[in-house]
Amino acid sequence: MFSLFKTKPEAEKLQKKYELLMQEWHSLLNVNRKKSDQKFAEAQEILNKIDSLNSN
Repeated sequence: MFSLFKTKPEAEKLQKKYELLMQEWHSLLNVNRKKSDQKFAEAQEILNKIDSLNSN
């Protein structure tokens, strides 16, 4: 009845976090290569978690 109290699925939360990390990665790409590589690695870890959730 109240959609206000419903929580988002874990995969949806991870997808949003992945998108934010990819935006940060893209903005850091030409400024600081080391930080951009770290953001990309974090995004890949989250993508792996999303894939594992979707395969279950």
